[in-house]
Amino acid sequence: MLPTSVVWEDGTVYGIDRVLDVRKAAAQRAGSGGDRYTVKIKGKQTFIFFERTLQTGAVCGRWFVERREPAPF
Repeated sequence: MLPTSVVWEDGTVYGIDRVLDVRKAAAQRAGSGGDRYTVKIKGKQTFIFFERTLQTGAVCGRWFVERREPAPF
């Protein structure tokens, strides 16, 4: 499972240039665990997260980006 883009809250779509690393890690600000993806978007390195939850034996979850001001890309 590799992300290909990020849709910002205003609807802008940012394509992910490259996935550099994937590891288990907690989001510092959100405090939830899961997988941290180090990605490049428009030449800038940033993190996106996949928060894992278990439901009926299947791994489900949600993608999120920790907010920075202004938008990181």
